[in-house]
Amino acid sequence: MIDRKIDPGQTLASQFQTPELFVVAPQMREKMHVHALIDEADIGLIRQAQLRGLNVEFTVDAYLDDLFPGVIEEIRYSSTTTQNVVTYPVIVAATNPELKLLPGMTANLSFLVDERKEVLKIPNAALRFFPESPYVRESDRGLLDGAGDTNREDRVSAERQISADERAQARRRRSRRHVWVDDGPFLRAVAVEMGLSDSRHTEVLSGELKEGQALVTGLQKD
Repeated sequence: MIDRKIDPGQTLASQFQTPELFVVAPQMREKMHVHALIDEADIGLIRQAQLRGLNVEFTVDAYLDDLFPGVIEEIRYSSTTTQNVVTYPVIVAATNPELKLLPGMTANLSFLVDERKEVLKIPNAALRFFPESPYVRESDRGLLDGAGDTNREDRVSAERQISADERAQARRRRSRRHVWVDDGPFLRAVAVEMGLSDSRHTEVLSGELKEGQALVTGLQKD
């Protein structure tokens, strides 16, 4: 990379130090830096990912079919607040052997913040499903009261009115949910404790589920 600091014909004022005319970066093949802004709610996960040496993947608009690997090199403390949203700069380092990455490109990053292997997982659709009361066995119908009525904004507003300890307990309780299985003429609720989640599946930490067991994700009325 060459960054020219002056234009041809421009007058230079005399200084005690030699003026900077060019900035040359001869090591573009070895390392390029991607500057990311991370929301304060996620910066703890990013720090843990850095400590564990987990990788980062990103794409650039110039090469949509190429996936570039990187590592979290630095988390800076100089926060920025924009419309009440606090973000922190995170520097991701990536090699550039083919010189495809150029200064000023826009990158879309995905941070791997944790991973699990050989775990029981369930589809997220099963966690989003709430049956109607007539289809549920009588002993489980009390679980349907208010199910799915509280949206995120209402929940956050309510949490601001309680103590820090109560807020932490409420968030732990949200990791415990119910899924539904076919139990003869009615549906039966099974309590599960959730772990990691991605766009399609969620890890099951505990609960009376077995591998290969069918879960209800919707009802088709005749």
